[in-house]
Amino acid sequence: MSDPRSTNPYTSQTSAVPGTMPVEQQVSAPAIPDARTQQAFLTQAFIWMFVGLAVTAAIAYVVQSNERLLEFAANNLFILIIAQLGLVFAIGLGIRRISATVALGLFFVYAASLGITIGLIVSAYTQASVVSAFLSSSAMFGAAAIYGHVTKRSLARMGSLLFMGLIGLLVAMVINLFLRSDVASFVISIIGVVIFTGLTAWDVQRIQNGQLAVYTGSVEKAAVMGALTLYLDFINLFLFLLRIFGGRN
Repeated sequence: MSDPRSTNPYTSQTSAVPGTMPVEQQVSAPAIPDARTQQAFLTQAFIWMFVGLAVTAAIAYVVQSNERLLEFAANNLFILIIAQLGLVFAIGLGIRRISATVALGLFFVYAASLGITIGLIVSAYTQASVVSAFLSSSAMFGAAAIYGHVTKRSLARMGSLLFMGLIGLLVAMVINLFLRSDVASFVISIIGVVIFTGLTAWDVQRIQNGQLAVYTGSVEKAAVMGALTLYLDFINLFLFLLRIFGGRN
């Protein structure tokens, strides 16, 4: 991959002003990306996200139509979940140290492994329910993404609140694993839809504003991180809507 300093339009720039202090002592200021750079960056993130979703959908289709693969997924569900969490943390925590190519490869491995899990999950629902949940999540994701892209209002505060809500949601889901309450599960699903719809708008805004590029130090790496973030937003929207509207086989 190319040198991040030469490919990242969001890195700090320092310039000397005649008659002032030396360059080394001047305060650096982050460059503001132009509209074309923002659009290209966001487009790349969406391309990788859609490719990841296509990989997940293809593998999920194969798994849900094959009894042996369904049995494998059911018998190894815990191992699959632990491996998937490990991949997400490996990408998120190691993005500064690994190359963009490695990060993208790990993303596709994650998308493929999640396809096995999704295949097992959708096999428990009717085809009509799966299609309805997919179309609904696509519409909500698209609307939220457009809002995050066009709004001039900063969504940083909302994003922080949604992230705290996400932590609370995860705690509630763990507790409900033991309670097995249908009412609690329904409420959790509704809250999950609200949270991930809001997170989609926030993620789109911070991707196009270059926040991920600043964090990773490279546009290529940031595009992968953006793709992973948007991918997770869509997948969670789909799963929560499937739990709300889905009719089980």
